[in-house]
Amino acid sequence: MPELPEVEVTRLGVAPHLEGRPVRAVVLRREGLRWPFPAELPQLLAGRTVLSTGRRGKYLLIEFEHGTLIVHLGMSGHLRVLPPDIPADKHDHFDLVVEGPQGREVLRMTDPRRFGAVLWHPNEDGELDEHMLLRGLGVEPLGPAFTGALLYRQTRTRSAAVKQVLMAGDIVVGVGNIYCSESLFRAGINPKTAANRISPARYDRLAQCIREVLAEAIVQGGSTLRDFISVNGQSGYFQQSYFVYDRAGVPCRICGAPVRQIKQGQRSTFYCVNCQK
Repeated sequence: MPELPEVEVTRLGVAPHLEGRPVRAVVLRREGLRWPFPAELPQLLAGRTVLSTGRRGKYLLIEFEHGTLIVHLGMSGHLRVLPPDIPADKHDHFDLVVEGPQGREVLRMTDPRRFGAVLWHPNEDGELDEHMLLRGLGVEPLGPAFTGALLYRQTRTRSAAVKQVLMAGDIVVGVGNIYCSESLFRAGINPKTAANRISPARYDRLAQCIREVLAEAIVQGGSTLRDFISVNGQSGYFQQSYFVYDRAGVPCRICGAPVRQIKQGQRSTFYCVNCQK
C-alpha cells in the first residue's frame, strides 16, 4: 500500500500540472472504487480551477473554491499525468482533464484492486477535517505539532505494543508499516515494547527518527515494492536503504545478527533483537 512518502511524492508530482489550471472534463469509467464516485462530479468540476493541492495522512487533497476532491490510492493505486490521446487501460478508472499552457493534460488514476477512493467534500458540509475519513486522524509527522512529548503524553494509558499504537493513526498519522519498522530500528526501540513503558527521552529520539525516515523516503521517491510508481512513471528507491523491513534472516547492517520477522496486528514487523531493546 502506498504510505505517506509515496502520497507526498505523488502530490509533489501532480501539483505543477494541476494548480492554477481549469478542469475541462472528468471521466468516470465505473460506478466507484471502495466507495461510489460522486455521480455529479463531472458537472461539479468542469470549468472550475484547481486552487492548490494538499495531503492529510495518506489522502491527496485537490482543492477548489467550492470544495475539495479527496483521493486515496488504496492498496495498489497510482496517479499519472498523461497526454489526452493516451487510451485508457482496463484498470484506469478516473480521469481529471485540465487545461495547461501547452494544451490539455490528463490526471489518470489506475487502481487494479479497486481499494482506492475519489470523493468530494463540498464547502457547505463544513470543515474538511470533519470529513468522515479525516476527522479521527492524528497530527502530521512532518509538522510542528509532532513531538516526543506528544507521543509520551498520548501513550500513558496504552499498554499495546508501540508499533501498533503508532500505526493506529489517532496519535500520529501516516506512519505505515514500512516506515514504522525503519523508524523503530533507528530509535533502537523493540516494536513489541508496551507504548506506556517508553521514556520521554526515547520518545524524543523516536519522533526525530520518524521525521528523518519519512523525509529521506520522500527525497528518494518513496518505496517501490509492488505496484507504486510516481506520476512520471518512475520507481522510488528508498527500499534500497532499508535496515530491517523485508530483510528477515538477512544480517543486520549494524550488528550482523539475523533480522527477525513477527506478526503484529496481521502485519509483518521486522526488527533486530540486538539493536532494538
